[in-house]
Amino acid sequence: MDNKFIVETSARHVHLAAEHIEILFGAGHTLTHKKDLSQPGQFACEERVTVVGPKKEIANVIVLGPARPASQVEVSFTDARTLGISAPIRESGDVAGTPGCKLVGPCGEVEIDCGVIVAKRHIHMTPADAEKLGVSDKEIVSVKLDTQRPTVYGDVVVRVNPNFALAMHIDTDESNAAAAFGAVMGEIVK
Repeated sequence: MDNKFIVETSARHVHLAAEHIEILFGAGHTLTHKKDLSQPGQFACEERVTVVGPKKEIANVIVLGPARPASQVEVSFTDARTLGISAPIRESGDVAGTPGCKLVGPCGEVEIDCGVIVAKRHIHMTPADAEKLGVSDKEIVSVKLDTQRPTVYGDVVVRVNPNFALAMHIDTDESNAAAAFGAVMGEIVK
């Protein structure tokens, strides 16, 4: 039985609320689809913003679509230190009580009160994938990455949804530490 799945590096990115898209890119603006991502319905956009923290800023940060109910910035710990922000590790969408930042686009800027996080490493999967792998939604597992520097990452949250595609997401710091370049496979270890 093949228990391996793709491990993808999720670089810094921004999710935007519809109201912020219009402020940053102009009235009536909608996100411009550039390419599909591995998760169904998710896509990289042509739009880019500058993320401004108390210490420095990071320009040319990609926006991912579609629009979300609330704006959110996902960075690595290295990015957070560059910005001067103490970003907590959180699951995507869990932004209550997190630090904010300024977002600058070609037509305006937005101060978000919260939403800057380091995304918790996670595996997206369908209910059928979860059954095959013997795990359940919100379960915490360890995953061995098959790389030049084999690494076992603990504290990986399983996220089960019929609309997901099987893939693990780690940030750029985690990817670099494990030499997770190119096509990388992972396997749950117990």
